[in-house]
Amino acid sequence: MVKKLLAKKPLRLLLEEMEGENRLRRVLGPVALTSLGIGCIIGTGIFVMTGISAHNLAGPALSVSFVVAGIACIFAALCYAEFASMVPVAGSAFTYAYATLGELAAWIIGWDLVLEYTVASCAVAHGWSQYFQEFLRTIGHFLHVDLSFPAKFSATPFNLLEKTGHYGWTGSYLDLPTIIIAAIITMVLVKGIRESAGFNAGMVILKVGIVIFVIICGAFYIDPRNWHPFAPYGWTGISFFGKTVAGMTAKDGAPLGMFAGAAIMFFAYIGFDSVSTHAEEARNPQRDVPIGIIASLLICTVLYIAVTVVLTGMVSYDKIDLEAPVSNAFAQIGLPWAQLLVATGAIVGITSVLLVLMLSQPRVLLAMARDGLVPESFFGAVHERFRTPWKSTILTGCVVATIAAFVPLRILAELVNIGTLLAFVIVCLAVLIMRRTHPDANRPFRCPWVPVIPILGVLMCALLMFSLPSENWIRLFVWLAIGLFIYAFYGRRHSIMRRHPHDGKKQAVEDREVAR
Repeated sequence: MVKKLLAKKPLRLLLEEMEGENRLRRVLGPVALTSLGIGCIIGTGIFVMTGISAHNLAGPALSVSFVVAGIACIFAALCYAEFASMVPVAGSAFTYAYATLGELAAWIIGWDLVLEYTVASCAVAHGWSQYFQEFLRTIGHFLHVDLSFPAKFSATPFNLLEKTGHYGWTGSYLDLPTIIIAAIITMVLVKGIRESAGFNAGMVILKVGIVIFVIICGAFYIDPRNWHPFAPYGWTGISFFGKTVAGMTAKDGAPLGMFAGAAIMFFAYIGFDSVSTHAEEARNPQRDVPIGIIASLLICTVLYIAVTVVLTGMVSYDKIDLEAPVSNAFAQIGLPWAQLLVATGAIVGITSVLLVLMLSQPRVLLAMARDGLVPESFFGAVHERFRTPWKSTILTGCVVATIAAFVPLRILAELVNIGTLLAFVIVCLAVLIMRRTHPDANRPFRCPWVPVIPILGVLMCALLMFSLPSENWIRLFVWLAIGLFIYAFYGRRHSIMRRHPHDGKKQAVEDREVAR
């Protein structure tokens, strides 16, 4: 029994999946992959979550929070890049775990990735809604008409109330704009990867231009007094399973400080790992995927730090708007035209994030379906004409629209963070294991300074996980329990490893042949 749960998928089978009629179309080069990474990274994190984190968690020290979160991501990115060059098929960390840690660990990480991409898509859709409504209000102000979205359909039914510090009812029925954008993105994604990548590239160019505008224009309105105190909530904010061990705590018991800000703002970096889910659609995956992962992360880290420094310099941290912080900052300094420009760029930028996240989710499910862990007839179905996993794409759109309309942003962002950090920990561990079990395997890209980089990646990501509120651990354990139930009663019985068992000796021989 234990042997079956720890069965590893041979490299030969992984590489065979790149052949045949049921694979995805190879049309993406290094620029397109880097664009997908940037498209997924720059969005709700910088345009929305900076307001919550600077106002409630870190103050101006949020810029340092970005540095800490970015370092953790760089360690994980180097590990991702090595695996993506070795096994250029759909599935990302799920596929890597299957080849190194065995089927049970692969299921856990795959189920965790489903959580990451689904909930991240919901959070991003919510951020899009806030900026879309800000855009309508700004246009209405210029035209002297009320273009505000109906209050009953403008927000989630409950949210964190600033006055009480606890969640309460907002008076709204649902967040209707999130449903609208999820439906539009789903239709684009079903059409095809080439169209989706082209659509994303155009949006990336525009939103990077807006981010650069924010940095340059906002720099002229910086008041250094707004940076004092620089760390009003302290430099720590570290907790252990919800119990603060270093730093201040909020009214609801959540940790406060620079590390707490890093744990939340880690959400802003989610996206570089999505590049690896498109390895099967890359023209030269061994070279292009590592380039896309590392380039997109480095570019966005520099932009994030610059925007945070400018934003907290323009407006005092305790006066930053929680819903649309960047555009509202220009309104506070008396530049309504800049507010409109930034709101427009934010809408476009967040749209591209949502597109890439919802593009990545079905490809993880496709990899799991190929291994028999979820129903292949549905999740493994590739459209004959568009060559996209169309059924799971439509299902993803429906789920995202439903959850985003009713669950507030902060709950979604925190839940995404802990799931993603767990995935990064597993990938870093998998690199260490793979270097030991398959030292001769072909590695077009090699993570430098092994084992130092993977170990630092594990430690940094674990530290950020422990800096999240305790509710996130409970939600993660509940989600994993549901996943293990599904695996026990479906995945384990239909697994490809059960249908085509490989003993360890035969598998090792096959993998050495593939390595040669």
